[in-house]
Amino acid sequence: MEVKVDRDRCEANGVCVGIAPDIFDLTDDDELVITQPGDDADAVAKMEESVAQCPRAALTLER
Repeated sequence: MEVKVDRDRCEANGVCVGIAPDIFDLTDDDELVITQPGDDADAVAKMEESVAQCPRAALTLER
């Protein structure tokens, strides 16, 4: 699984970072950075929740 970000939609508000700080981070310039921690069940659940909770629908999950 891989999370993709639509940089035109992302406002870097950090909801995803709060849900999954091991998967998402914000740079000092408020740019979202995504790391891919693997396909274990916990990481997948956090990615799915982050996608669902993104207020700008800027995240998608690709299988």
